[in-house]
Amino acid sequence: MNSLPKLPKNVLGGPLRACCTEPITGFYRTGFCEIGPEDLGVHAVCIVATDDFLTFSKSAGNDLSTPHPEFNFPGIKAGDKWCLCASRWAEAYDNGMAPKLVLSATHEGMLDYVPIEVLRQYAVDDHTPKVQPQ
Repeated sequence: MNSLPKLPKNVLGGPLRACCTEPITGFYRTGFCEIGPEDLGVHAVCIVATDDFLTFSKSAGNDLSTPHPEFNFPGIKAGDKWCLCASRWAEAYDNGMAPKLVLSATHEGMLDYVPIEVLRQYAVDDHTPKVQPQ
């Protein structure tokens, strides 16, 4: 029996798309928000950074703006896409500071933290048909 590796899926159930390669993102620095046993932070959500979110994240103890070349981390600026920890996005959401996100590049593991209905409110790529009121 030929067992193929399970391909990662996004929160919409489709194939996980790349989040960003400039700067290269993802826990594994593949450009994808892949998660695995080594990724204790669950870097599952592909965000589009904003200045407000970066300020919030720094004040919460996670400075994403300062480069750390020793960790292959260039520092993030507003407009950059980045694979963020699921719990950090949920914390930002709870505080009214959640950044926009890319559903097609957000790993399905994010659904363990935040329901799809909430994620869709922040999506820059949600093309789900809207239900019209009767």
